[in-house]
Amino acid sequence: METSLVLPIIDISSPDKISTAQLIRKACLEHGFFYVKNHGISEELMEEVLRESKSFFNLPLDEKMSLLRRDLLGYTPLYAEKLDPSLTSSTGDSKESFYFGSLEGALAQRYPNQWPPKDLLPSWRQTMECYYKNVLSVGRKLLGLIALALDLDEGFFEQIGALNDPSAVVRLLRYPGEVISSDVESYGASAHSDYGMVTLLSTDGVPGLQACRDKSRRPRVWEDVAGIRGAFIVNIGDMMERWSNGLFRSTLHRVMPVGKERYSVVFFLDPNPDCNVECLESCCSETCPPRFPPILAGDYIKERFRLTYDS
Repeated sequence: METSLVLPIIDISSPDKISTAQLIRKACLEHGFFYVKNHGISEELMEEVLRESKSFFNLPLDEKMSLLRRDLLGYTPLYAEKLDPSLTSSTGDSKESFYFGSLEGALAQRYPNQWPPKDLLPSWRQTMECYYKNVLSVGRKLLGLIALALDLDEGFFEQIGALNDPSAVVRLLRYPGEVISSDVESYGASAHSDYGMVTLLSTDGVPGLQACRDKSRRPRVWEDVAGIRGAFIVNIGDMMERWSNGLFRSTLHRVMPVGKERYSVVFFLDPNPDCNVECLESCCSETCPPRFPPILAGDYIKERFRLTYDS
């Protein structure tokens, strides 16, 4: 039986950035997951995003399919992806989702967002754009604290151009939640680690999220991660693991069906596609050489999505 994971709750409004960074470092070393509170986004806005998300997923399927994913952005129907490509089952994950991304800059022009018609959801786009701007600001602040936690300048990721035009996307998710009696275990989201730098998650409070702190251990030990009202659940992604030479490890996680519909809102903050991800000087030495070769962020993300959708 899974146990509940007790995670640190970090207040990022504190003026003592060094102490906050030390708390983040400890959380990343021990868990790879932590909560962030006092981030500056109102509970009202977070709840409005969940309400608008439910309104979209309640639309008829043909309306949703008219916004089918294009260059990742848009609607993804049930069972269309499998986050754990090692699973032998032909059935994909039991969830549907909607992605939207950059509102300005080169990426926004190259990959334009799709939006539901205003006559169907009048305030949907306005709400989502407002949330995007706010959560991007929180993500930038958090990365400054993570830089300090890695013994770097607070502005390090800005200085190397990682955030000039970041690949930052919001993903709205609906999990139907039915527990299907079958010989094959079903998943809302099968086991995976996130691909980018850092992920900020808010949920409607319905359980189902589980984390595996030691992804190399067999058998895997899964622990429940509860949501906290008004707080973000934050986890480290694979690119941050590469940058930190495995010091801050991305954490394997999954969503299990619990017999109840579940909604969540995920913000993935990934770097500029042309940003070179290579081992940080503060994370390697003669006795601890770089474990991963340098790679362009865009190439890494593209390959990970290919495996997710082609499997």
